[in-house]
Amino acid sequence: MIKDIIKGKTVLVTGGTGTIGSEIVRQLLQYEPKAIRIFSRDEHKQFQMAQKYSGNLSLRFLIGDIRNMQRVLKAMRDVDIVLHAAALTHVPSCEYNPFESVATNVMGTQNLVEAAIENQVERFIFISTDKAASPNSVMGATKLLAEKIVTSAANYEGGRKTLFASVRFGNVIGSRGSLVRLIEDQIANGVPVTITDPEMCRFFISISDAVSLVFTALGLMRGGELFILKMPVARIGDIIEILTEKFAERNHLDPEKIKTRMIGRRIGEKKHETLMTEDESYYAYENHKMYIILTPKNYPPRIYQAAQEEPQLPEGFKKTKIHEYNTRNCRKLSREEIRELLEPVLEGENKPNSGTTGRSG
Repeated sequence: MIKDIIKGKTVLVTGGTGTIGSEIVRQLLQYEPKAIRIFSRDEHKQFQMAQKYSGNLSLRFLIGDIRNMQRVLKAMRDVDIVLHAAALTHVPSCEYNPFESVATNVMGTQNLVEAAIENQVERFIFISTDKAASPNSVMGATKLLAEKIVTSAANYEGGRKTLFASVRFGNVIGSRGSLVRLIEDQIANGVPVTITDPEMCRFFISISDAVSLVFTALGLMRGGELFILKMPVARIGDIIEILTEKFAERNHLDPEKIKTRMIGRRIGEKKHETLMTEDESYYAYENHKMYIILTPKNYPPRIYQAAQEEPQLPEGFKKTKIHEYNTRNCRKLSREEIRELLEPVLEGENKPNSGTTGRSG
C-alpha cells in the first residue's frame, strides 16, 4: 500500500540530512520514488550523504532554509509528498534562543504548509515530539504550535487537495545529541558522566521504528490526524547505568571507577513526559500499536456529535478510554528489557548518519 502511494512520485524531505530525515531517505528508496529532494542548510552533510548514495540518480540535494519562503516555494515545485522533519530540537538551546525556535519550528512550518497548498501537494506529514503534549519548554510549545498549523491546514476552505497529518513520538535512541551519544563521548573522553535526575522517565523508540510510523501514517491518513506510537518507557537512571557499563567495557575501563556528576534537571525538562493528553484522548482511537487523534474535520465537536455518524477508521481501531498517556502511568522496562532495546544501536545498528536531528531545514 505504501509503495502504491510513493512509487513514481517526487518526495521532499525537509531536514533530510538529520537523524530522522536521513533514515526517511533510506527507507524511501525501497518504494521506488521518481525523485527524493533532500532539503537542508548543511552543505557538508549533504556532501557526505551524496557520497553515501553515489550513483543513485533519484536523489536531489537542495541547500536552503525553511524560514525562506521563496526558497521553499521553489523546492516544493512539482512535489507530490512532503515529509517535514526540519526543526530546532534541543530543549536548552531553544530556551535560550526562543525566537529562533519560533522562526524555524513555527514560521518555517507555516511556510511549508502554504507552499504545499500552493503547489497542490498530495500528502504532507509533520514530525512532532512528545514534548508538544502539555509543553513546559519553548521547544515543546513551538512543536505544539506547528502541530496546530498542520491540523488547521486540513480545514482550509477552497479546492485544495492536500492531505495534512502529524506524527508524535518520544526520544529517538542513538540520534545525534541523544543520551546514548552523550555518555559514549563522556566516557571516551574521560570526563564524568553527567546525570540530571535518575528518576526521570522517558518514552524511547529506535530510529527505524520512528520512521516506520511516518510511513504508516502516510498510508492511513485522511487529513487532520495526529498519529502517536505506543512506546516503551524507561528510567533515565537505569539507562545511564547500562550505558556506562557498556561503554566502559568498550574502552577497557572498570565501570565501578567511572565518575558521575549530578547536574540536576536542565531548564525546560520534565520528570515525566506525555504523549497524549486526557483532552486529546476524547478524540482518540487505538489499536495495539498506536493512537490516532482525530480533529473536528473528521471528528466533529461534541456539540454536534449526536447528529453525526462515527468516523470512518482503518480496520482494527477502537475508541480509546479517556486517559493521559504518559511515562508516569506506563509500565517501566526492566533492566534486561532496556538492554534488549539498546542492543541494536550499541552494536552499530541504527547509528545515525553524520547529520543532526534535523535542525532548521
